[in-house]
Amino acid sequence: MIPLPLSTIAEITGGTLHGPPDVVVSGPAVIDSRAAGPGALFAALKGERADGHDFAAGALAAGAAGVLAQRPVDGPCVVVPDVQEALGRLARGLLERLPGLTVVAVTGSAGKTSTKDLIAQVLSGAGPTVFPPGSFNNEIGLPLTVLRADAGTRHLVLEMGARGIGHIAYLTGIARPDVGVVLNVGTAHVGEFGGRENIARAKGEIVEAVPPGGTAVLNADDPLVAAMAARTRAGVVTFGRSPDAMIRAEDETLDEQGRARFTLVTPEGRAPVALRLHGSHAVPNALAAAAAARAAGLAADAVAEALSAAVPVSRWRMEVTERADGVTVVNDAYNANPDSTRAAIDVLAHMARGRRAYAVLGEMAELGDSAVAEHAKIGQHVARSGIAGLVVVGPNAAAMAEGAGQVASWTGECVQVDDVGAAVTVLRERLAPRDVVLVKGSRVAGLERVAEALLAEGGR
Repeated sequence: MIPLPLSTIAEITGGTLHGPPDVVVSGPAVIDSRAAGPGALFAALKGERADGHDFAAGALAAGAAGVLAQRPVDGPCVVVPDVQEALGRLARGLLERLPGLTVVAVTGSAGKTSTKDLIAQVLSGAGPTVFPPGSFNNEIGLPLTVLRADAGTRHLVLEMGARGIGHIAYLTGIARPDVGVVLNVGTAHVGEFGGRENIARAKGEIVEAVPPGGTAVLNADDPLVAAMAARTRAGVVTFGRSPDAMIRAEDETLDEQGRARFTLVTPEGRAPVALRLHGSHAVPNALAAAAAARAAGLAADAVAEALSAAVPVSRWRMEVTERADGVTVVNDAYNANPDSTRAAIDVLAHMARGRRAYAVLGEMAELGDSAVAEHAKIGQHVARSGIAGLVVVGPNAAAMAEGAGQVASWTGECVQVDDVGAAVTVLRERLAPRDVVLVKGSRVAGLERVAEALLAEGGR
């Protein structure tokens, strides 16, 4: 954060200063008192399980310059009616003091975090870039990311999530994007939104916020995304596999590890890309990153070189690790929806050519009335992919087993278990050298523990 006196923070947030007005916040804003250090601002959020005000003294003792609070604490603080709202106001006020900063924001039903990581790695070569760890994409995580920017920051890359209409509009009210990227409109959270059209309405709020001098980056392969061109005053750049896309991939291939190679085609020229990420579904993400970087002023050859050097940053997203005995574990357990799960299964099938493959799948949450049908379709997809074994974890994913059983040609094995421990036991009894295991499910399933247990064994 740029240095700001507590008196200025009180002015920006509409709060009341308690303590010396000349105390200066020079460090980051944090919501965990254990992360507080010299010059930090501790935001005392009140949650269901803990009240940040109870930890204010510890944050100040660790060196925090002050506290953003809803009631006075024993030390320098700014008291506001709502700490979360005040964080947003403070983030917006900070950006107003950094006029030379380019803000790139990404949304979509799948691939947001991976694409955000790609964009950040590409832009980092052109100047200091701030971006969030993991999926800091909500009303708390986004302003915390913004508040890490300072006078030396050239690019700010943000991820914007939505669980309803108006959520992204709120986030863009904090950080208006100069470049707004929409990846796709899928079925993630369809139960909460009530249909894909409502998801599209929510995701499109990001391009509505891009000013006339900015750029809306839209997926030409997704009709609901492509239609968002009518909702923005900004210039439009399209990406995808479509021959009509301005930024597209040609001559696409996959190596034995499922990593894509392709020719990046732009209006300015062509350049080869060799991704280090696994799966053909990484290609649209890379194209979106290329389009965003182009909008920020980077040349095609520099973008292609940076994409080829980019590595996975956020954990539990297609992490591929080989054990000492040759068993390959693919940990994609951060989250799951029908689109991302099908993509992960396709990667598994590709990687396992000539090898035996197991898919360990858990619940895909927030699918509403379509949950049973969507889980069954995933089971069918596993069976049609020729995978040797399917391990279904948890009762809410049971329809996957039913779906797999509906494919008469499948000769593989399906095992349904209640929890993570049982899944590990099943795999321990079956895995042999050179097998490939995919682990994927929504956060509620906690299947990263399956991958961690398999890797901890190290092939014993």
